[in-house]
Amino acid sequence: MAGVYTAFSVVVMPALRRRPAAEGAALMQEVNRVIVNPVFVLLFAGTGVLAVVAAVLDTRAVVGAVLYVLGSIGLTVVADIPLNNTLDADGERVWSRYLSRWTAWNHVRALATTAATVALVVAA
Repeated sequence: MAGVYTAFSVVVMPALRRRPAAEGAALMQEVNRVIVNPVFVLLFAGTGVLAVVAAVLDTRAVVGAVLYVLGSIGLTVVADIPLNNTLDADGERVWSRYLSRWTAWNHVRALATTAATVALVVAA
């Protein structure tokens, strides 16, 4: 997931920022629809489940599990999904604000999940 979030931060969102607002908003709305698929959901949630299992089995993995669960799942639920819902409802009208806020939160997810990965590898 760290790679997915990083790719969005350094490639996808900068590319969408270069498009006209109506086009950028429409493309992101489509990404938000397409990304909710069984493979992505398994990777997204499954990583959290595995991190928690690792923490239960070995307390050295607690930091990594907390970073992943809060930094990926928590931020997605609290920040990104509400922003996505607003974009879905209001599209181009909210695009500029959406773009800056969503990208900022995504940077935090990228950093948190990268730190979680490092912590879980070190714990192993």
